[in-house]
Amino acid sequence: MIRLNGQALKRLLVNRSLLYRSLCGSLCRSRRVALFLSALAIFGLVGCTSSTPRQTDDLCEIFAEKKSWYKQARASQRKWGSSIPVMMAIIHQESRFQARAKPPRKKILWVIPGRRPASAYGYSQATNETWDGYKKSTGSWGADRNKFDDAIDFVGWYNNQSYRKNNVQKTDAYNLYLAYHEGQGGFSKQSYAKKVWLKTVAKKVSVKSGQYATQLKTCEKKLRRGWLSWLF
Repeated sequence: MIRLNGQALKRLLVNRSLLYRSLCGSLCRSRRVALFLSALAIFGLVGCTSSTPRQTDDLCEIFAEKKSWYKQARASQRKWGSSIPVMMAIIHQESRFQARAKPPRKKILWVIPGRRPASAYGYSQATNETWDGYKKSTGSWGADRNKFDDAIDFVGWYNNQSYRKNNVQKTDAYNLYLAYHEGQGGFSKQSYAKKVWLKTVAKKVSVKSGQYATQLKTCEKKLRRGWLSWLF
């Protein structure tokens, strides 16, 4: 049996106390680091998601508030040949420019929230399947539906598909929206023919596209010069 004198026992107790403090300090620091990293993650998620424009019915106001959106919309227009007003009108209808928009849940017994009717998500309300097809077709494997530049590129790409597969002119907002909603196969079979509500919505998109086009004519020169032009 090992016997410790008073001084040795005192040293042992001091060493244990120091070890305990060291472990507690490391644990506390680890917790603080974890909390700090969690805060950064939350801030990153909030910061990376763009807020909804204040004036969604005025294209000039949208682009004045969201400085990068015009450049990104113009890039999609040059790439796919679909006009900015048409693409923006489709996004307006689909999500009202909400980055994380989802279809409303169906109600069970008119009260209980049920499953969502589709996997549509983001600015463009593209479904999982259609978005995967877009990424595969374009090689944009890192594209996200809650990022405006990816969403506007998707809408341009889809309108180009409507032109290639169903000969829908890229300025024809009414039929482009019908194809966007019904899919290329459904549009070719005229699945929209008896859907009065859908044709009403497509007319709204066409009207909104015309409004956006008129508005854009008044501010596009400034937009092309850059954000400094808005100060004068």
